[in-house]
Amino acid sequence: MILECPECRTRYLVADRAIGAEGRTVRCASCRHSWYQEPAAPAPLPPLAPAPIAPGPTIAPPPADAFADTAPVADSVPPPPPVYADPIVEEPAGDYDAFANRPPFRARRNPARRWTLIAILAGLMMLAVTGAILWLGTPGLFARVGIPIGAAESPLRLKDKPIERRELENGSELFAVSGQVVNPSADRQRVPDILAELRDAQGRLVFSWTITPPQRTLAPGGSIDFNSAKLDVPANSKRLELSFAGDSAR
Repeated sequence: MILECPECRTRYLVADRAIGAEGRTVRCASCRHSWYQEPAAPAPLPPLAPAPIAPGPTIAPPPADAFADTAPVADSVPPPPPVYADPIVEEPAGDYDAFANRPPFRARRNPARRWTLIAILAGLMMLAVTGAILWLGTPGLFARVGIPIGAAESPLRLKDKPIERRELENGSELFAVSGQVVNPSADRQRVPDILAELRDAQGRLVFSWTITPPQRTLAPGGSIDFNSAKLDVPANSKRLELSFAGDSAR
């Protein structure tokens, strides 16, 4: 059978079985228009044989030149042949809607691009860690992120002075500590916090606190004095130990 697109008038020659006995939705390969195609009309039945006619009087045929002056009847113009374009795109029968919404397009993931981004981020993190180590040093870096690690022994030296214990008028006891930080090296040094620890006669720790130095850097060969006081320290404290906070030599 011959199908003709109602939109662009393109014709297609298809087999009757492609449409089926129930008809189906088809789509034009030229303009993409869809329509429902009815099934092909059944073939006409063969004509019945005419009933016999009783013979009548014989009629003589007209002479050969009877229609000599009659103009011949022009042959009818045949219909244009079908256009053999690309085969039609058959859509499945059923609840097909040519104008229904299509699911949104989802781009395919590119695993190579993802691994490239991961490698770039890892490289940037390695550069940041290397720069932090060069700037702060390994102990300083671990201290910044909260990982306890022993610091290198400081070249600074501590000189303590005699402890002063004084009873105040309100009955409480004042425990005063003083001393000196000395830099015997030829380089400028950073002065860390000073840790004061009080121990009993058996050497057990009974009280401790941290002393902030009056300045954080010390010139080569220089020295600074420090002092601190606490109230109501344990009465069984017998010995004072001073050290730098984080010093691995302790």
